[in-house]
Amino acid sequence: MPRPAIDLFRETFGTTPRAAASAPGRVNLIGEHTDYNGGPVLPIAIAQRTSAAVGPGRDGDAGVLEAISTRYPQVVRVKWQEELPKGWAAYVAGVLRELWALEVLPPDGPVRVAVASDLPVGAGLASSAALSLAVAKALAPSLNPRQIAGVAFRAEHDHVGVRCGVMDQTISALGKRDHAVLLECASLEAKQIPFSARLLLVDTGVRHDLSAGGLNQRRAECEAAVKRLKVELPELVWLASWPAEWLPRLKRALREPLRSRAVHVVSETARTRFGAQLLQQGKLKRFGELLYESHESCRRLYECSSPELDTIVSVAKRAGALGARLTGAGWGGAAIVLLSKRDNKTIPAIQRAYERVYGKTPLVSEVKASAGAHTERL
Repeated sequence: MPRPAIDLFRETFGTTPRAAASAPGRVNLIGEHTDYNGGPVLPIAIAQRTSAAVGPGRDGDAGVLEAISTRYPQVVRVKWQEELPKGWAAYVAGVLRELWALEVLPPDGPVRVAVASDLPVGAGLASSAALSLAVAKALAPSLNPRQIAGVAFRAEHDHVGVRCGVMDQTISALGKRDHAVLLECASLEAKQIPFSARLLLVDTGVRHDLSAGGLNQRRAECEAAVKRLKVELPELVWLASWPAEWLPRLKRALREPLRSRAVHVVSETARTRFGAQLLQQGKLKRFGELLYESHESCRRLYECSSPELDTIVSVAKRAGALGARLTGAGWGGAAIVLLSKRDNKTIPAIQRAYERVYGKTPLVSEVKASAGAHTERL
């Protein structure tokens, strides 16, 4: 994967890049919409990656960013301290601003960036986090994984305006082969959990834009729920910290839709921690049942699913898959399906049903837990 970005840099700018790095996308096994509510998530880094090649710009171009991507092959040229470009280059400019704030980059140094990726955009696989991580790692290889994750998070959250949590950037930085990461998003405590089960990724082909879509609305609803629940529990900071045994009290305190949003977050928090325990014990069947429960909660309570995702999950269940759920916020994107080793019925069942209902074949691939962000050889 690093070669296309390096080659693009040379073709576009006529010079060799100074450094290159790559970062993976992610699949979240369970823990949907818990991250920005201070709860746990259980993602894996995947093999699909974004790579970035970087180097200095032309003398005299003080403070200028020149950026190009294999996906958007027109050079973006902008003074990154004065203006945030539109689209994908906004993430790059956000990274530059954060690295400048850390005094890793000079304020007036011209920068060139070339990007390549095999991660689909808007599919719920954290393509934006992988982009930010790859650029940050290439520009500041001396920063440790936690610092790089922080730079990428702030670039997306503070500058681009996506009200995301820390999950995507953290797993892209800390990913380990054949492991998931149980990340407690309030404390940032991370624990590697063995995971080498057979997992499918089914892409609906329906794309979402989280910076302008339902994610920001749901986050505002969760913040409103916390504000109301503080009357009941003044020390409450995170919605995910509400005790699961107090759900009846929560339901009495909140009106719809805040009640449903909060019930999902609190129950999903419990499911995620239990799911990590089940994986450590090798209890895949029970873990798969949690995936189905998680999807139903996302569909009914958080209202972030879509007809395409619901079709995949329901067909997988009828075909005998161990578990299935949407992954990556929802409103389109992809679903994951957990299979037993001998399962040979679920994939064709999903493909047939999807073709019958939507007139097209979904992209189905097997995914494995892979390594996190790292620098690349030129």
